[in-house]
Amino acid sequence: MPTIARVLVTGAGGFIGSHLVTALKRQGHWVRGVDLKHPEFSASDADEFVVADLRTRDACAAATRGVDDVYALAADMGGMGFISQHHAQILHNNALINLHTLDAARENRVQRYLFASSACVYPEGLQERTDVTPLKEDDAYPAQPQDAYGWEKLLTERLCTHYADDYGLDVRIVRFHNIFGERGTWQGGREKVPAAPCRKVAQARLTGNPEVEIWGDGEQTRSFCYVDDCVDGLQRLMASGYREPLNLGQDRMVTVNQLAEITTGDLTRGRRVAWSCGPTPERFQSVRGAPGLRGTSPLRRGLAATILVWHSCMA
Repeated sequence: MPTIARVLVTGAGGFIGSHLVTALKRQGHWVRGVDLKHPEFSASDADEFVVADLRTRDACAAATRGVDDVYALAADMGGMGFISQHHAQILHNNALINLHTLDAARENRVQRYLFASSACVYPEGLQERTDVTPLKEDDAYPAQPQDAYGWEKLLTERLCTHYADDYGLDVRIVRFHNIFGERGTWQGGREKVPAAPCRKVAQARLTGNPEVEIWGDGEQTRSFCYVDDCVDGLQRLMASGYREPLNLGQDRMVTVNQLAEITTGDLTRGRRVAWSCGPTPERFQSVRGAPGLRGTSPLRRGLAATILVWHSCMA
């Protein structure tokens, strides 16, 4: 039987954070959720939910007080359309969140600290070819992260490592690769792939629009991981003794064209996909991580559940 812990989830009002809170409660843990906002699509399952600005040191000190474990998911972020146009905002806000949260955890003698990093830490040069080699953890160096968001994540990874070495903080570092599912942002400019094409498909179904727009030429590749697998991986990593950066995602490669075929489904007949250059360069990405942190849920099942929820939100 797992040990019952007092757990803090920052970013608990967001997509992955809200799912993680629910999973931790099912395991019997006491959970405090902290975010700038409450979850958008459902009430939080946290024992205590605090609306606070984690860019301030006082808020971080209060949030980390009296807990055993911290899942540090809070971040100012979005899809490529957002992170490619808000470099200063993202680097400023996330640097403050991460510096204050990590140091507050040290001061409050938190036992274990998991930092949510991103595949954006990997050099852009490794993601420019359609025949991309799956990314492995040590590919992050020599460093050339993608945009300010990637630099901020890589810097915080280094900070976590030094806090472990200098102060004895028991850290975990996980690099998310295209997590998707219900309760994710699907409009407003902060949505990611596959949320954006799923939204476009749902809109096409409701409006009768014969065209679904896809950025790029559709040959970009991604590996998509369903949120249930992500949450399971987070808990397993926290319970492990592994302290190096670790990929969390799927090792199956899917082109955006293939994703469009899956998401359009019955919409394919009589409709067409239109490609546009979009506001960002193309990326080609896959993941090679530890066997214990690969998602296993079928892509079609996860996408079907996600589209169904968004379709009901729009109706």
